[in-house]
Amino acid sequence: MRFPFFKLFKTSPFEGIEEHVEKIKECAWAFQQAIECHISNDCETFNELRMEVDRLESEADAIKRRIRGHLPKGTLMPVDKFQLFRYLREQDSILDAIEEALDWLSFRPEPGIPSELHKDFVLLVDAIMDPVEELSKMVAGAREYFKSFSEKPRTQVKEIIHNIRSFEHEADQVEDAIKEKIFNLDIDPITVFHNIRLAETIGSIADHAENAGDMMRAMLAK
Repeated sequence: MRFPFFKLFKTSPFEGIEEHVEKIKECAWAFQQAIECHISNDCETFNELRMEVDRLESEADAIKRRIRGHLPKGTLMPVDKFQLFRYLREQDSILDAIEEALDWLSFRPEPGIPSELHKDFVLLVDAIMDPVEELSKMVAGAREYFKSFSEKPRTQVKEIIHNIRSFEHEADQVEDAIKEKIFNLDIDPITVFHNIRLAETIGSIADHAENAGDMMRAMLAK
């Protein structure tokens, strides 16, 4: 017999996970603004947006530590706590990829992203925003499912996971198109390497969202 997940805790860990994913959404929005700012010729707030991402990442880290610190030992749960830890780590990896992308871009501000690739990188950032948005819906749905164990939220979460996979595939296609275009531009090898690595790092944001979705699906199957 399964017991509602929330009854096993004074505070459900999914409350913290939902709070954590909302910080990820905020981080992704700031990241999107930072990339658009970098591409703009008259933007002077790139470093401020980087600092905003760092601040949000620190707040998310505090939430992550709180979740880990409040999982009781020796309590039977419908979800293995180490599986929950692995999920949280994958969700947190989205933040790491966002920070890494901005750090990498800042290492070589000039020429940065060549003008021929501006629209392409905007499209890539737009593409990774969709799975991040869906991840937030997925966590909210999972919280409801583990509260009631009713079939409706479980089905809804599985549909969202399918959407995340589709969005990740679209992001992969945009990333591949950018890399192909980079290799056909008349630019120096360092700029080629810098932008290839940047595209891969941004693309990994969608990869981590998909991985988190797969882990959530495994938890639903228990």
